[in-house]
Amino acid sequence: MLCLLFFLVTAIHAELCQPDGENAFKVRLSIRTALGDNAYAWDTNEEYLFKAMVAFSMRKVPNRETTEISHVLVCNVTQRVSFWFVVTDPLKNHTLPAVEVQTAIRMNRNRINSAFFLNDQTLEFLKIPSTLAPPTDPSVPIWIIIFGVIFCIVIVAVMLLILSGIRQRRRMSKGPTEVDDPEDKCENTITIENGIPCDPLDTKGGHINDAFMTEDERLTPL
Repeated sequence: MLCLLFFLVTAIHAELCQPDGENAFKVRLSIRTALGDNAYAWDTNEEYLFKAMVAFSMRKVPNRETTEISHVLVCNVTQRVSFWFVVTDPLKNHTLPAVEVQTAIRMNRNRINSAFFLNDQTLEFLKIPSTLAPPTDPSVPIWIIIFGVIFCIVIVAVMLLILSGIRQRRRMSKGPTEVDDPEDKCENTITIENGIPCDPLDTKGGHINDAFMTEDERLTPL
């Protein structure tokens, strides 16, 4: 009797979980690619963990809080670690809608990946698109960052204004440079004519250039 019941349950499960069946999803794992030498073997224990994670995800969906591990069926497991799974409703003896399963997986994708040390690229639900990780809140509020940038700009601008004022005051304190009288410059210049240095005529003091004086004028004082 027990054997008959076992075979009956097995036959029902086989009918519900089929490749490309209604509400069935294919999963493909790349354990060796993800973990390299630390890769683990896929066995019944890992399969049990997968069923537990799917059941956990389904319990997050409204009206599916009573989902058990036994409600998750796995079939067509290959050595390259790919398989199909469905979630059943034992009371009605049919599989749960694919939309509900897809919603549950998408909501808990990160938890499932973490359980197997994989990511969206190495643990693929072929009919369920991967989801982006939820955005992390920055440790510092954005408004504080913006205020800090504006405050720094204001401080730099004030410092530049202060430095510019100090330089301008220093220039004003020195005053304008005295402009030499061009006539004074002419007094100090010495011209050379025919190889003989000649002093210019001092028109202010009545100084006469010796080069143009006669011998009598030199001997006779004015």
